[in-house]
Amino acid sequence: MDVVRTPDDRFADLPEYAFAPHYVDDLTGYEGLRVHYLDEGPRDAPRTFLCLPGEPTWAYLYRRMIPVFAGSGARVVVPDWLGFGRSDKPTDDAVYGFGFHRNMMLALIERLNLRNVTLVVQDWGGILGLTLPMEMPERFARLIVMNTAIPVGDSLGDGFRAWRDYVASRPDMDCGALMKRSCPHLSEAEAQAYNAPFPDRRYKAGVRRFPQLVMIEPGMEGIEIAKRARQFWSEDWQGESFMAIGAQDPVLGVPVMSELRKIIRNCPEPMIVEEAGHFVQEWGDEVARAALAHFGDAG
Repeated sequence: MDVVRTPDDRFADLPEYAFAPHYVDDLTGYEGLRVHYLDEGPRDAPRTFLCLPGEPTWAYLYRRMIPVFAGSGARVVVPDWLGFGRSDKPTDDAVYGFGFHRNMMLALIERLNLRNVTLVVQDWGGILGLTLPMEMPERFARLIVMNTAIPVGDSLGDGFRAWRDYVASRPDMDCGALMKRSCPHLSEAEAQAYNAPFPDRRYKAGVRRFPQLVMIEPGMEGIEIAKRARQFWSEDWQGESFMAIGAQDPVLGVPVMSELRKIIRNCPEPMIVEEAGHFVQEWGDEVARAALAHFGDAG
């Protein structure tokens, strides 16, 4: 497997990002591939927030939420998927699949022995992340879910197909420009932080692949797992939940999230962030504070 690793100097002096990197390279089935994660707060904290980013982002996306969660006395773990952030990046697009990503995250949770977890998800962080608790329900206690879905082979609408085609036509997509369009309040330096992991197109195989993997057609990898996940969240989930929706998201906005809310057992009325789009975490400090207040945690 041909793998590239982003040079460390690409991550120097990013705005609002003073978090120390942590790495493992011995995950079962992924030996030799280095996976990056942030690990803030006490290792023996009573609660752990596991925050999963999506396409085409990395741990930087959670920089506004991490201090709020850690300020409540919790541990905060934010991994980068392989192909993203400071994690290693196989260069062959075909390496990346639903199981490749999902099994890595299951292995990381076990490797770090995360317990009493509040799962925090958005985008592919949810498409994959919402399938994890059913495999290890004893580790998960709470859910914070933002713009995402659990696709099982049905269309997500013309907006998603347009997005998928857009990425397919841009093998060297400018991730910073995308984030700036989606989140106009970002400074140029913040937007460029989303380009930091990708010195050139060789590093972007994971970015190219994620949209093609979303299960919107029958027979795609992950559909049967996603169906089991839907059943888990509707019938077996015993934990607390909090939902926040970026109202400006044209694909995974209020209509799609309202359908997801029906699936999640005892999910309360959502927090609607009117000015936010798809990347709700860029408004994350207010979302994190609202979630802590909902759960009754000290903020």
